[in-house]
Order: sequence, then C-alpha cells, then structure tokens
Amino acid sequence: MKVKGRENLGLKGEIEFLVIDREGNIRERRVVRNVITNDGKASVAGLILSDVSETPYDYIAIGTGTTAASASDTALESETHRVAATGSRVTTSTTNDTAQLQATFNFSASYSITESGVFNASSGGTMLCRQTFSAINVNDGDSLQITWKIQVQ
Repeated sequence: MKVKGRENLGLKGEIEFLVIDREGNIRERRVVRNVITNDGKASVAGLILSDVSETPYDYIAIGTGTTAASASDTALESETHRVAATGSRVTTSTTNDTAQLQATFNFSASYSITESGVFNASSGGTMLCRQTFSAINVNDGDSLQITWKIQVQ
C-alpha cells in the first residue's frame, strides 16, 4: 500500500516578557523562542488519548539558571518563583491553534531573571517547555508579565 501526502505536526513557541515599573510604565519588552522538552512532547501526545491521564499545563515558573535550555530538561536550573497562569486559545495561523498562558510576577526585592518554564503543577510536575535568556533585571516594586504561546503547526 502506498500512502500519499505527509503531515508535519509539531509544537513551536515563544515567550513575551514585559517589565513594568511601580508607576505602571513598561520598562522593557522582549520576545524569545522556547524549547519544547521531551517530557512535554510525550505529555502532549498523552493529552490526545482518553485512557491516558495527563494534567494541563497551567503554571509559569521563573528562575536564575543560565545553562542553555535543552529538550532533555525536566526542571528549571534555579527556580525562584512559580504562579498559576491564565490560559486561553488564540489564533496564529489556524483558528485556535495556539495555547497562550499569561502570568504576572510581583517583586519586593531585586532579581536577575534568566530562565522560564511552563509546568503542570504548582511545584514539581512535568515541564512542557523552557528557555534561558540574557538577564531581565527587576527591582522592588516591579512586575514581570510573561506570555507563553505554544503553537501546534
């Protein structure tokens, strides 16, 4: 039997960071691509099946780790904060083809944030994706708004 056609299905993501000062001014905006982890890919495959129990990815974490992101990563290198995110589906190329998670972190001390990831638990759990980046410096009174977009393409 000969099969014609080929569907290339994959996940692609990006992260937008907004640093907002205590007066509400945007001090910095940055967009970077992410790395989908091997565990994340396996978990997404499991979400398709009714007989496999998978937990949705509803948490964003940040940290100060600097080791380059890799598909084999299972956690942030040096996590400092994790919060529940607000999720929605948005359109990138096809209607509702992108999962979007958004969270805001508020700071009462200074940090140099250099990594972020998406998780399916408030602590531990499975990491869907991760990325490292040059330092995003936040100060007491600042907030950091993070928007992760993961597109199925």
